[in-house]
Amino acid sequence: MTHFDLDDMRRIMSGCAGVPETVDLAGDIGHTTFVDLGYDSLAVLEMTARIQQELGIRIPDDAVDDMKTPQAAVDYVNRRLTTA
Repeated sequence: MTHFDLDDMRRIMSGCAGVPETVDLAGDIGHTTFVDLGYDSLAVLEMTARIQQELGIRIPDDAVDDMKTPQAAVDYVNRRLTTA
């Protein structure tokens, strides 16, 4: 994969543990914080682990801390994909 978009992010987010079933990922979630979407730290860690596994990129813990929204995560992943 050479590009990662918000739809890819939604797909990965929908499979994470600890996420309330009431979360609507179909809407405009790009700039909504993971906390406001109901994602706890465990769900965010699972999400980043899935991204790493699927795309073969490394996401260090300090980068995870900086990814507060789905769009921030997408932007980070795309930067990693272009340097890989």
